[in-house]
Amino acid sequence: MNVPDPRNADILVYVNGVLRPRADATVSVFDSVVQGGDAVWEGLRVYNGRIAELDGHLERLQDSARALAFTDVPGSEHVRDAIFATLQANGMTDDAHIRLTLTRGEKTTSGMNPSFNQSGCTLIVLAEWKPPVYPDDGIRVITASTRRNTPQCLDSKIHHNNLLNNILASIEANVAGMDSAIMLDVQGFVSETNDTNLFLVRGGTVLTPHADSCLPGLTRAMILRICAEQSIPAEERNLSLTDVYTADEVFTSGTMGELTPVLEADGRQIGDGSPGPTTMRLQKLHREYAYEYGVPLPF
Repeated sequence: MNVPDPRNADILVYVNGVLRPRADATVSVFDSVVQGGDAVWEGLRVYNGRIAELDGHLERLQDSARALAFTDVPGSEHVRDAIFATLQANGMTDDAHIRLTLTRGEKTTSGMNPSFNQSGCTLIVLAEWKPPVYPDDGIRVITASTRRNTPQCLDSKIHHNNLLNNILASIEANVAGMDSAIMLDVQGFVSETNDTNLFLVRGGTVLTPHADSCLPGLTRAMILRICAEQSIPAEERNLSLTDVYTADEVFTSGTMGELTPVLEADGRQIGDGSPGPTTMRLQKLHREYAYEYGVPLPF
């Protein structure tokens, strides 16, 4: 099997209480995640025996499940124990990423109607050896023609598995030979990228879009918290593409990619074309924070 890290060929995956080899880690064709992307998810990262922002991720998972009216939702302690069991079974204590998925569960027959769901939720814990997906030395982005969902259509505060909106933007980035794509909201303001939150630095102030049409990410919140603690000026406000093009620095944030400098957007060089001092400072502070304040593993 050709996998980015050969250790992932033999991982054990948790599916509804059972740890299964990768090849056998499956769900029913009647599961809601197969029938309609009807599921919620979280991405977590393990740092030197600690899981960063575990409580925040578990709370958001519960909130998303509640917003989608899931029934028979496993409690956060149950989910936490499943995560710990999966990591222990795979011997993972550092440099690992967890994809946590909770589906509405298996249906009695195919179809969209949640009344067909009568078996409770499906819980999946997929832990892989995985470093940050983007390099510390920066990425190039384009602006996607695909707009980010408005809360009038599908609220981004629900961390759902219906990711076609983001995937369409990712396709645009792939076709253009870029690393990622900026997504705008329906008013034309910057929302986020197809897979991360977005930050700008201008005149020493850290700026980020309001979390209206973007996910209020936990790494995003951590950065704003670090800025407050370190007396780095930061604010949320509407930002246009002109703000991006003329910023001193631009960087993205997310559990999968951590903090990543953006060096070019739509062919415009950002700043001097190299990672900026505020970005590099926040990269260092973020990692220190994640290593120090994460929830320790019990094994």
